[in-house]
Amino acid sequence: MNAPLSPAQTSSIERAARQAQVVAALQRVLPAHALLWHSEDTTPYECDGLTAYRERPLVVALPETQEQVQAVLKACHALAVPVVARGAGTGLSGGAMPNRLGVTLSLAKFNQILNIDPLARTATVQCGVRNLAISEAAAPYGLYYAPDPSSQIACTIGGNVAENSGGVHCLKYGLTVHNVLQVKGYTIEGEPIELGSTALDAPGYDLLSVVIGSEGMLAITTEVTVKLVPKPQLARCIMASFDDLRKAGEAVAAVIAAGIIPAGLEMMDGPMTVAVEDFVHAGYDLSAAAILLCESDGTPEEVEEEIGRMSAVLTAAGATAITVSRDEAQRLKFWSGRKNAFPASGRISPDYMCMDSTIPRKRLADILQAISEMEVKYGLKCLNVFHAGDGNLHPLILFDANDADQLRRCELFGADILETSVAMGGTVTGEHGVGIEKVNSMCVQFSADENEQMFALKRAFDPQGLLNPGKVIPTLNRCAEYGKMLVRAGQIKHPDLPRF
Repeated sequence: MNAPLSPAQTSSIERAARQAQVVAALQRVLPAHALLWHSEDTTPYECDGLTAYRERPLVVALPETQEQVQAVLKACHALAVPVVARGAGTGLSGGAMPNRLGVTLSLAKFNQILNIDPLARTATVQCGVRNLAISEAAAPYGLYYAPDPSSQIACTIGGNVAENSGGVHCLKYGLTVHNVLQVKGYTIEGEPIELGSTALDAPGYDLLSVVIGSEGMLAITTEVTVKLVPKPQLARCIMASFDDLRKAGEAVAAVIAAGIIPAGLEMMDGPMTVAVEDFVHAGYDLSAAAILLCESDGTPEEVEEEIGRMSAVLTAAGATAITVSRDEAQRLKFWSGRKNAFPASGRISPDYMCMDSTIPRKRLADILQAISEMEVKYGLKCLNVFHAGDGNLHPLILFDANDADQLRRCELFGADILETSVAMGGTVTGEHGVGIEKVNSMCVQFSADENEQMFALKRAFDPQGLLNPGKVIPTLNRCAEYGKMLVRAGQIKHPDLPRF
């Protein structure tokens, strides 16, 4: 008599049967080279920029036309197969991590710039066009696309729409949601949708703002029309040094309180500055406890006046040294250091987890102090870099993913940062999205009723819950289990926050 199959064996057999069914359906709508299902072919898709968590997709589809996207979605909908959209895979919250029994829909081949309209100051592009490529195409017209995430050399506009990405210049020019006019794509049923308008307004509900930042849970984006803005005549950047983190944090609030909106206002603590300088040689002050990068752009007259005002505010706030970029090369060098903060951290640690909470600007010094105490509590180092002007934190927790205990402590460290941020009046995410990384922390941000309202919105677009399931919005059971886990870990710091 044969021994009964183990749960793992049963699961493997069921997965293989499901895979065969899905492959057969998609082979009817895609060419052979646009369909991957063997393990050696699908392994590169098992994670995005959040490498601590991995899952191999059932199938990877790489459509090349709108009709193929539509056909794939119709086939998956008919089979009730989950679909996870993927762009360049540079996301940092696990938003593109595959579903074990689902299809990863790679849109990398949708990489054409369809139209640049210099008179209307717009660009219409396919979802797989790189962020930086839009500005490069618009440059001959003296225009560029303002949102500039640090991964802009690789990240795609479709991913930017999914995550509502920002960048170092989002303080003055806004996030993706402020710079996108129209999105076209498909529902899970394969129905074409068009949200927003190239006109001043669009009729009906503002569903464009709903889809931007929805992390692939509501619809599949295939085409985007963005705003372009004139390239400033001049830009200069101040590097201000501080011997105390609290002074640097208070200086940020002082700049905004003075009525100045810099083109960029970024902060790095001492350990991050050292890591970056060793990597990029940007000319940073290694004796400082923290540095601020404050940029002004516009006409030469506007820049000269604003640089003077900012320098005065920073000096009054306790800056120990101020260096103003002498030319464009030095300005770009300053920003090169900031934009290479993540790879610089990767050089000194096997792994890192980048958090992405937001707090009121006036609490910058408080959160830095709290993070410093958490380093001792969890026995892990943390390098800090912020979009300081809008209170968007990017603490990078250093750990070794090969050590299960370090990963556990890193997860608790990250959850502690997010919970503390919420308690200080902030949010669990600013621009990287929730994905799987912060889905548990959504339990401390929103009540069960609020989470249900978000599920209701998802059901309006995706009744069966097939688009990127298990991400962003926590279930009631998940929140209950998370609360119990925090109790076991002795980490209920703010019992007044929602958890159940």
